[in-house]
Amino acid sequence: MMKSAGIEENLLAILDSASDSKHTPDANDDRLAFLEAVRSACIVNENPPTSKMCEAVFQILRVGKSLELITESFRLLNELDKRFPHVYLSEKEASESSHLVVVEGDWSPFLFNLENASRERGAGCRSISGPLDSLGFLQLMQELGEVANEGNIQALEIKSLRNMLVLQYLINALEGDFLPRNRVYEETMNWTHLRESLLNLLLSTRKINYKGLMKDCLTIMCGLFDVSAGISEDLESPDNAAAKLSHNDNTASALALFELGNNACFALQKLLIMIMDLDMSRKKADMQGSTTRADGVRTPLMEIILDEITYDTDMLSPFLKVFNEPKWKLEIILQYFSKYTTRLSTRTRRSNGPTEDATTFSGVLNCFSNVTSIRSITKKISADVVQVLLAHAFQVIILAFN
Repeated sequence: MMKSAGIEENLLAILDSASDSKHTPDANDDRLAFLEAVRSACIVNENPPTSKMCEAVFQILRVGKSLELITESFRLLNELDKRFPHVYLSEKEASESSHLVVVEGDWSPFLFNLENASRERGAGCRSISGPLDSLGFLQLMQELGEVANEGNIQALEIKSLRNMLVLQYLINALEGDFLPRNRVYEETMNWTHLRESLLNLLLSTRKINYKGLMKDCLTIMCGLFDVSAGISEDLESPDNAAAKLSHNDNTASALALFELGNNACFALQKLLIMIMDLDMSRKKADMQGSTTRADGVRTPLMEIILDEITYDTDMLSPFLKVFNEPKWKLEIILQYFSKYTTRLSTRTRRSNGPTEDATTFSGVLNCFSNVTSIRSITKKISADVVQVLLAHAFQVIILAFN
């Protein structure tokens, strides 16, 4: 502990002249020197970082105004979390259940504790660069939503790139906390492990509109996918690239946006998958009577996704293009079909004997086995939508056999 405290004091001294609001070349050089010193002390020499060191790196990510600063701080934070995880599974014998280890007192990029959140808000401008509470996460999503909706690289700012990296890091942090907890829950059925997860704390807060946040996630994921696709087309066409990218001399930023946009889409997909996994575990806990009123009630994400892609058909194709996790993608498609084909399948089963349930892919295909059923389906779902759903379903099935 004394060794870490000494290392912390020496490293933080590098930042003495680089306040959050100071972005001179010298101040940025000091920040880069600090990041390299932390990497050397913690990753190379294997000294666990202190909370103040982690917070300082996170502050650089949140306020940095150069690509080098935000990418280096982002990379270092992920390296530190991988090398010194806050939540992990201890080694076990073959006959034993996994044991969850939670490192008490570790720094976190999230603030869900009321006392800590109040103290952070009282620190004034520190809250701008410090850990985020649920409202801070919501604000981050809203700012990214504006970028996704604009879809214009000429309006690109370093803030947009920074927000994408902050989002990716926060989702990585949620994943690092959630996955070991969910694995232990599956083995022990102890809901407490998941109740205390960062993901559950984020989604359970009453400070934010959960459904609105999930809709924002879908909109941002599809919007960033379109932005990245547009940039890809521009970069492949030299004439278009010269006209659009040189306008604001933003070529480097546009290339960064293309990569970060794709990575942000993948991060949001991870977030959606984790939430659906949490919903499944929550359903099991409800059935076992492990939940209480304090756990609240939350609409399963699957229902929100189905509502959005059903009533906003313009979102259907982009969503299925960007969401590529096979198990959940196929489940979403089957659930979509089951909303319209269950009664038809029941009538077919009664008239022709046993058949597959409409919630299975073979059951869905069976609903397209004759002209009458096809006409019935296409009265409820347009032919274009049916083609999109079936094309993506077959894609998942084919990839599963490769």
